Amino acid sequence: MEFRRGGTEDVPVILAMLDGAVEWLVANGRAGQWGTEPWSADPRRVERISGIARSDEIWVAEVDGRPAGIMALSAEPPSYVAAIDEPELYITLLLTDRAFAGHGVGRALLGKARDEARARGVDLVRVDCYGGGDGRLVEYYRRNGFEPVAEFTVGEWPGRLLSQRVGAP
Repeated sequence: MEFRRGGTEDVPVILAMLDGAVEWLVANGRAGQWGTEPWSADPRRVERISGIARSDEIWVAEVDGRPAGIMALSAEPPSYVAAIDEPELYITLLLTDRAFAGHGVGRALLGKARDEARARGVDLVRVDCYGGGDGRLVEYYRRNGFEPVAEFTVGEWPGRLLSQRVGAP
């Protein structure tokens, strides 16, 4: 697996991964996270992803030259999460192509986020995720060293905020 910097040119790849994730979630009875419609079919969601690609730092994990996962990083949290009084690296998007699910792509991208934080002298990495349903997504982040620190809602969508200290030099 290799990492490369991405950008707005990766929006179609990100949307395809999101569409695949929605299809999988629906097929597994877990539509509460993102609904039942493809992200690429909703202009607001397309603009949200385009905005992330323009403003955040995009990292693409590739396996044999094929995009396997995407991560977006920011020095600031999204508008629905309270800012804090210390430097942080915020993961605004973490996504694995369903074809690579279970192959450690997400774990590798989280490791890349920790490495990037340390390289910048930042001790705190935060991320938010869907906090409803069966809780599997929150548990995924816990298994990868994050601790839940707050609950929030955006509209009716239940979220969990998680954080991890990475021991910046």
